[in-house]
Amino acid sequence: MAIEQNPGATTNERPQPRTGQHGRRGLVTGGSRGIGRRIAELLAADGVEVVLTYRREADAAEATVDGIRRAGGAASAHRLELESEEDIDRLFAAEFGEGSRLDVLVASAAASAFRPLDDLTTRNLERSWATNVRSFVLLAQRAAQRMTAGGRIVAVTSYGSQRAFPLYGAIGSDKAALESWVRHIAAELGPAGITVNAVNGGLIDTDSLRHFYGNADVPGLDVMVPRIPMARLGTADDMAEAVRFLASPAAGYITGHTLVVDGGLTVVAPPFRSELGRDDPTRSGTESTPEGRQHTAPPVGER
Repeated sequence: MAIEQNPGATTNERPQPRTGQHGRRGLVTGGSRGIGRRIAELLAADGVEVVLTYRREADAAEATVDGIRRAGGAASAHRLELESEEDIDRLFAAEFGEGSRLDVLVASAAASAFRPLDDLTTRNLERSWATNVRSFVLLAQRAAQRMTAGGRIVAVTSYGSQRAFPLYGAIGSDKAALESWVRHIAAELGPAGITVNAVNGGLIDTDSLRHFYGNADVPGLDVMVPRIPMARLGTADDMAEAVRFLASPAAGYITGHTLVVDGGLTVVAPPFRSELGRDDPTRSGTESTPEGRQHTAPPVGER
């Protein structure tokens, strides 16, 4: 099966600017590629001066910065080890020193080990927690100190925070903790005019998704995509546009929530429509068996 993309949401389109955000400053972790890169590009198109962080891919980070500047935006890149509190402090000292303003924080970077329970080491668990959860709390603490006129904090999570599937236990539980932190921090920072939300992605077409579904122990994307009600993978733009909204002045009264961007994936359950053997199993008064045979549904209470 060909895996379809949204023809109207490619990452090659020039972002359309929105008004009212010039003079704002933003920090996007993991902004050198994938979803983080697209978030940085869209925020910059809206007039936000963006500092994006990367860990390994300096060339990709610089390419993102160059592209933003060519499009008329303002951006810079900063290497960051999310596991290190000292490195986080160095980032804020260098980019958002005393008296500096920060308006938007987007925590997009994530990393973990895709392993079954028996193969997870203490080091795997500690590094995953430090990278995905502890770093968010530390970033939010330091960002809030600089959001003297209010601000926006957005965490990028995934549907593994609410659904269990193979090899995803370490990062999935981290993402669930992240969404809990979003609620707690939102309640605490609300009086300061700071909103805190999460964007939870489903099957989003990124290098990470291709890596995970390229694992021999995991069903292929050709099996998974037909189970999505919208019948396609999500794109980096789908996620970035949701973050763009929550980071904007228009979302000033939305806080403590997780916005799910998954094409309907998490509202369905087995048996999936694609596995019933016919296109429309919902005709009145009939049901389809797995073999495609129809029978009349018995009255409620007689099953």
